This record gives sequence, structure tokens and C-alpha cells, in this order.
Amino acid sequence: MQMDRGAYGRVDTSQAKAPEGPHREFDMRRQLIAAATGAALFASAMAANAQDALDRVMDAGVLKVGTETAFAPFDFIDAGEHTGLNLDVFEEIGKDMGVEIEWITLDWTGVLPGLEAGRFDVVAGPATITADRMQRYRFSSPIAEATVAILACADCDIETPEDIAGKPVGGATGTAQLAQLREFAATLDTPPTSIGEYVSFNESYADIAAGRIVAVANSLPNIAFVAQQRPEVFKVVKPAFGTPAYFGYPGRIEPEYATLMDKIDEILLAMKADGRMATLQEKWFGTTFDMPDYIIEPKI
Repeated sequence: MQMDRGAYGRVDTSQAKAPEGPHREFDMRRQLIAAATGAALFASAMAANAQDALDRVMDAGVLKVGTETAFAPFDFIDAGEHTGLNLDVFEEIGKDMGVEIEWITLDWTGVLPGLEAGRFDVVAGPATITADRMQRYRFSSPIAEATVAILACADCDIETPEDIAGKPVGGATGTAQLAQLREFAATLDTPPTSIGEYVSFNESYADIAAGRIVAVANSLPNIAFVAQQRPEVFKVVKPAFGTPAYFGYPGRIEPEYATLMDKIDEILLAMKADGRMATLQEKWFGTTFDMPDYIIEPKI
């Protein structure tokens, strides 16, 4: 039978007959086998993706931890080496689990997206525990206070948080601290002249030192550490203006990650009970925090 050619030289097969007899049966069997094979491969891939996270970590002998290195004293670079509270805490976690810790470092703006993309198992950030974030992540037991306060230049006339009115200030992009700074600024009769956004807090501290801004909003443990290191440049402005909050380690919220986060919580609670956590807080903050063992309903 002669076939008609449609537009652009395409073959019109609307009148072509399907194979008959043995050839047709062979084609059908081949299609069924291909479909079954594809379904099996898809199911296998889904099963691999849904593998229990704790089992996977224990089998590999490695816990992959994502963080930034510009959030002293939790994670920062000192003399070219990654150091901070989080390294000490996760060293204890790795020791108790019997696994190695593999660090993956990147800018904070990429850390939580990296967790969601499966680049690592948990985030050491840490991150402020907020109601919005709890809809997307499973947080660990709180590891430090996260209430927001002001870090200002040591010689400027900022004695209370309200004194940032009419002055240039800043914060780190995508952080709960920046969000609270904006909310606080909106309550002032005279708002700050500008609220700069920085990729990292270190950049904002550098701008205070250079005189480009006069203050930065960050959590008390962080700014207390910065002011302690360079009291001639920085000072902590009290009282804190932010809503009481805590830091925790974010993990994936999917059911297959529950056992891994349960294990991390088990170790953190043991560290709180036996004094290891208090020792590390004293080492890095110069003080300890009275923290709940479990997450209370966030007010931010």
C-alpha cells in the first residue's frame, strides 16, 4: 500500500496496519517486558531514595554535615583552619555514633537549599528555630540561645537598641536575625537610614570596623564572641531586642530521616546531662545557657 506524505515530508501512517500474527505477539511481549523493567528500575530508585537515613549513615560510616564558616563562634576560619563550637559538638556526635564527620562548607544562602537537595545529612549552621522553618525542617534539641541583639561600633553613641534610629545598620541575607531587625526598625519613630544585607556576618562586621555602618543585628552568643575578641572595635548593646529564641541543627523532615535526627537528639541530650555541652559553651561563649531539652513552640 502506498503511503501519503503529509506536510514537511512526514510519513502519514494513519492507514498503516499493525503487525499481525507472531510478529504482533512478539512486539507486545517486548513492550510488556520493557514496561516491567522500567517499573522495576523506578521502584528500585524510589526505595534507594527512601532508605532509612540512620542506616545509610551507619553503613557508609560517614555523617555528612553542611555549614558555613563565617558564623563565629559556631563555625569560622582561624589561621586557615575550620574551627568553632560545631566542630567540637559534631566530633562528640561522630564519636558516639562511631562514624566519621564529613564537612561540606558553603555560603549560608546555599546551606538550607543544599540540605533539601540532599548534599548532606544535617546542617551544623546552626539556625534559629522558627515556626516557618519547622514546617520545612526537623530541628535538633536546642544547643544555644539565639535571641537577637545589637553589635555596634565601640566608640559610637549607641547605648540602647533604639539608638539605631536614623543610622545605617545591617544584617545577613536570609537570616531570622535580619527579619527581626526589620521588624524592630519598623517600630521606631525614625527608621535606620539603611539596612544593608550581607552574604555573611563577617562582611557586616568589617563594614562596622570600616565605618560604613554603625551596627549589626545578630544573636547574643555570636556578637558576645566578636566583642570579646576585639573590644576596641565592637560592643554589645543591651538589652536584647529580639523575641527569645534558640539555635538548633536543621535536618530533613521526611520520615526516613526521623531515626537519624532521633539519634542526634539522643547524643545532644546526653551531652547536656553529663556536662559536655556546658563545657563547650563555656569554652566558646564564656558562659552557659539554660536551654530546654526539647523544642518549645517558637514565637518567631
